[in-house]
Amino acid sequence: MIDSYKLKDWKVIEEPFLRDLVPRSETLFSLGNGYLGLRGAFEEKREVYHSGSYLNGFYEIIPITYGEWAYGYPQYKQRMLNLPDGTVIKLFVNGEPLDLSRGKIISYRRILDLREGSLERTLKWESPGGKKILLTVKKIVSFTRKNVAAFKWQCKSLDGKVTLKIESGIDLEVRQYRKKYDPRTGSAVSPKPLHIEKQQIDQKTGFLCLRTKASNLVLLCSMSNLLKCSAPFKTETESKSNLLNHIFKAETKGEEEITLYKYLSYGYSRNFMRYTLESDVLGALKEAETAGFDSLLNEQIQFLERFWAKADVQIEGDAFLQECVRFNIFHILQATGYGGKTSIPAKGLTGEGYEGHYFWDAEMYVLPFFLYTHPNTAREILLYRYCILDKARKRAGELHHRGALYPWRTINGDECSGYYPAGTAQYHINADIAYMIRKYVNVSGDTSFLFLCGAEMLFETARFWTSLGDYIPGKGFCLNVVTGPDEYTALVNNNTFTNLMARDNLKYASDVASLLNSEYKRDYTCIAKKIGLKDTEIEDWKQAADEIYIPFDRRLGVFPQDDTFMEKAVWDFASTGDEQYPLLLHFHPLNIYRYQILKQPDVVLVQVLQSRHFSLAEKRRNFDYYDPLTTGDSSLAPAIQCIASVELGYMEKAMEYFIKTTRLDLDDINKNVKDGIHMAAMGGTWLALVYGFGGLRDDGELIKFSPHLPAEWSRICFRLAVKGALLEMDIYPEKVLYTLLSGEDLTFFHEYRKISLRKEQKVELSTRPRLEAVIFDLDGVITDTAECHYKAWKMLAEELEVPFDRKLNQKLRGVGRIESLKLILNRSAKHYSEESIKELADRKNDFYRKLIEQLGPSDLLPGIEKLLKDLRRMGIKTALASASRNAQRVIELLKVKEYFNFIVDANTIVVGKPDPEIFIKAAEALEVPCRNCAGVEDAQVGIEAINRAGMFSIGVGDYLKNAHWKIPHTGKLTAEELLKQFEKKQGARLLNFDKSD
Repeated sequence: MIDSYKLKDWKVIEEPFLRDLVPRSETLFSLGNGYLGLRGAFEEKREVYHSGSYLNGFYEIIPITYGEWAYGYPQYKQRMLNLPDGTVIKLFVNGEPLDLSRGKIISYRRILDLREGSLERTLKWESPGGKKILLTVKKIVSFTRKNVAAFKWQCKSLDGKVTLKIESGIDLEVRQYRKKYDPRTGSAVSPKPLHIEKQQIDQKTGFLCLRTKASNLVLLCSMSNLLKCSAPFKTETESKSNLLNHIFKAETKGEEEITLYKYLSYGYSRNFMRYTLESDVLGALKEAETAGFDSLLNEQIQFLERFWAKADVQIEGDAFLQECVRFNIFHILQATGYGGKTSIPAKGLTGEGYEGHYFWDAEMYVLPFFLYTHPNTAREILLYRYCILDKARKRAGELHHRGALYPWRTINGDECSGYYPAGTAQYHINADIAYMIRKYVNVSGDTSFLFLCGAEMLFETARFWTSLGDYIPGKGFCLNVVTGPDEYTALVNNNTFTNLMARDNLKYASDVASLLNSEYKRDYTCIAKKIGLKDTEIEDWKQAADEIYIPFDRRLGVFPQDDTFMEKAVWDFASTGDEQYPLLLHFHPLNIYRYQILKQPDVVLVQVLQSRHFSLAEKRRNFDYYDPLTTGDSSLAPAIQCIASVELGYMEKAMEYFIKTTRLDLDDINKNVKDGIHMAAMGGTWLALVYGFGGLRDDGELIKFSPHLPAEWSRICFRLAVKGALLEMDIYPEKVLYTLLSGEDLTFFHEYRKISLRKEQKVELSTRPRLEAVIFDLDGVITDTAECHYKAWKMLAEELEVPFDRKLNQKLRGVGRIESLKLILNRSAKHYSEESIKELADRKNDFYRKLIEQLGPSDLLPGIEKLLKDLRRMGIKTALASASRNAQRVIELLKVKEYFNFIVDANTIVVGKPDPEIFIKAAEALEVPCRNCAGVEDAQVGIEAINRAGMFSIGVGDYLKNAHWKIPHTGKLTAEELLKQFEKKQGARLLNFDKSD
C-alpha cells in the first residue's frame, strides 16, 4: 500500500480521499492516448491543484531571456500549452456546489483500470445543507480515436427531493503551470497565449477555434452534452469570452438517476492547413456521439487487449510490484506520439514539467519497449527525428559544424535549451539517435527504413562528429568540450560515453554506406546526391572511428568519465544533508562541476549499451567505482544501475534499484510528481526487467539472454518481437523456457549457447549452477614454484642490499610482481623511480626464468595430473589463471599444457588479485558463466578474487578464510569430491558476487 493507493487486479485504487495527495493524484490518474492528455483533476474544479489538458506537439514560442547573450544561443523556446478545459462538469445541490472541502465525504473511491483505459470515481457526499448524493463518473481518452475523450457522469439523490443543476462546459480561464527557481518546471508565458477566432454553441454542441500568437498553430476544442433523466429538466446555453456552458436543471424525487454523456474532441494544425481542421475535429465529435460511450469503451477494451497481449510483463511473487509495472507501461502507452510527427514528452501528457519537451529519454529509455512489443510505434518515434533533420542541419551550421546536430530539448525541432553546458553540449544525443536506428533495423529487420530516412540521419550525424573532433598528437581523434549524460559534470574533454557512442555512430554510418553502395546502389546514389556525400567522407568516418580516444586509468582499471574526472576531489557526501538533494536546486553548477559526483551514471550506462566492448571485470570495476558517486537525483539512473547490478550478481542492490525506478512516481520519491510523471523511469522499469533480470543484450549480431531471477520472485514472463517473430521468455528459479509463438524461425544466444527455434517450438534450459569449468592458480596448486620465486627475490634483494627473508616472502603470495617488489623496496632507504622499479622487476623475472627451467613433470603437485585427466574425461573445461608472466613456460615444462583450454597470465590482465579479473577473463574465454566455474587457489587474495567473481572457491591450505571448500593439500582434490562439494555449496551464495575486501 502506498498512502491511499492500492494496486490490485490491473487497477490503481485511490481510497479514501486524502487532500494532501491531490497534486500527485492528478498526475498519476491522468488519461491520454499519445495525442490528447487530460490530468486527473476533479470535474467540478474544486479541490484541484492544477487542471491540465494537452495536445502532444501543441506549443507556443516564447523568447528566451538571458542576462548575457552570446552567439549561437537559442533565441526562442517552445512551451506546451495548457488548453481550454473541456472536462468541466459542475454540480449544484439545492444551490450548493459539490465541493470536497465542504460538506461531508461519506465514501470515496477512484479507480484507474489498466485493461479498460478508464478512470472511474464513485462518491457519496453530503452537502452543507444535509442533502446526500451519489456521484459516479467514468471517463476515457480514446486510443482508437485520437481526438476524442468521453465521460459518463451519473448522479442520484439519496435524500429525496432535490434541485440539481449541472454545468458542463469548456473553460478558457486556465493557467500555465510554473514553479519559480525550479528548472524542471515550465517557464513563464503570457496570461492568455491563445486568441479566440471563433466561438459557437447550440443546445447540444459547442466549439472554439483559437490560435497561438507566435507559433501560428490553430486549435479547435469541441464538446457535445447529452443528458438522460426520467425527471423533467431544462437546458440552457451560456457563451462568454472565457466560457462555453451547457446548463441542465432538474427537480428529482430521489429515485431518478441523471446521466450526462459528454464527448470532447480536440485537434490542431498549422494555420495554412486549418481548412480541414474544423471538419476533422467536429466530425470526430459527431462520430463519437453516434457510437456512444459504451461502444467507445468497448473499443478501448479491445485495443488494450491487443496491446497487453504483447506488452505485458508478468511477475509472480510480488503482486504489488506486478501492478506497479503495468501502471508504468500504461503511462508509456498514453504518452507516445502519433505518426512520426511528435515524440514522447519527458513528462508525458500529464503535466507541464520540462514544458512538454522531447529529450534523449524518448529514444534511449522508452523506444526499446516499443521496439520489442510494437515495432511500428518505434519506427514512428524515429521518423519524428527524420522530420526535424533539416532543423538539426541548420543548428549544426549555426555552430559552424557540418552535418546535423539534434536539439537537446525541443518540440518542433528547434533547440530550446538556454543553458548550453547541460544542453547543446550534450552532443551525444546525435549518437543516441544513431544507436537506436541501428538497434531498430537489427531487431525489426526493417532495412527499408535505411533507404527512406535512416541512412540520411546516420550520414549527417557522422559528418557532425568528424567536424566536431580533432586529431590530438599522442591521443588520436578527440572530442573536446562536451557534456555526457551526467549533468553534474559539464564541458569536459573526451567524455567516455560520448566518445564510445560517437565511435559506434561513425562505424555504423560507414557500414551502412558500404552496404547501400554495394547492394542498393540506386538508393545510395540518390541519398549521396541529395546531401552531397563524397567517398572521402566515408573514409574519414572510418579513420575517426578507428582512432577515437577512449580514456582509461590502468592504475585503477577503470574508464574515467572524462580526461580530468579522476583529478577532481570526491564530493563530501557525509556533510550533505538529505534536504540538499537534488543538488541542482541547492548548489551553484560550479560547486558541483569541480567534484567527482554524478547525476547520471555515464560509464555504467555506456557499458550497458555497448556491452560487447567491455569485459565483465571492467564492468565490475566501473560499477564499483561510480555507483557510490551517483546521487539518485536523476530519474534516469536507477534503471541503469539495476541492469548493471543484475549482470554483476549484486542482486540485493538490483532489487533496491528496481523498486526505486518502478515506484518512483507512485511513491513520489523525487517529490515532484505533481509536475508530471517521469517517463524515463517508467521506460526504465521495462528496461530493468528485460535487460536486467532477463539479461537481454542486443548490441551484437544476435540478441543474447543471461537471465537472473530475484530470490523474492518465482517467475517472470514477457514477450519480444524480433524480426517478425514473437518470442516468449519464462524465467523460473532454476530454468528458463523459450517459446516461439509466431514467426518461422529465430536464432539467439542463451548465455554462450546458440539457440534456434522454429514456429511454436519450445526449449527449456537449466539455470541451476552446474560445474562446467575449473580454473587453477599455478603456484601452490599445479606446482610449487614458491621456492623459485623466493630464490629470485633473494638474489635481487642481495644485489640491492635490502633485507629479505621467508617471512616477507610469505606476504608476497598471490601478489603481482610490481606490487611485490614495492613491498621489498619499502625496506630500502633509497628512492626508486617507476622506471627503475620496472627494470628491477624485469631483472627478478630473469632470475626466476633461469630457475624454473629446471622444472619437469615430477614437480606437479600430488593428484593434479590425475585431476586434470579426469576433468577432461568428464567434459569439464579447465583454465589456468596465474599472476606469473611465465605461466605458459611453466606449463610447457610440466608437460600438462594439453589439459588446459585457456591460459590467463599477468600479461593479459590490468588489475591483479584480489580483483577478480583474471578468473572472470578465464571464464569468458572458456564461454562458461561464472556461476558454473570453480576456482582453485592457495593464497587469500586468490580466494577473495574467486569469490568476487561469483565462482565456487577451493582453498588449498587450512589457513585460508572464506573458501567454499578447504583442503589441506592437492592430494585431497579429486574430480568426484569436487563435484560433490560444488553441488552441496551451490545456491544463493554462488549466484551473488562477493564484494568484500
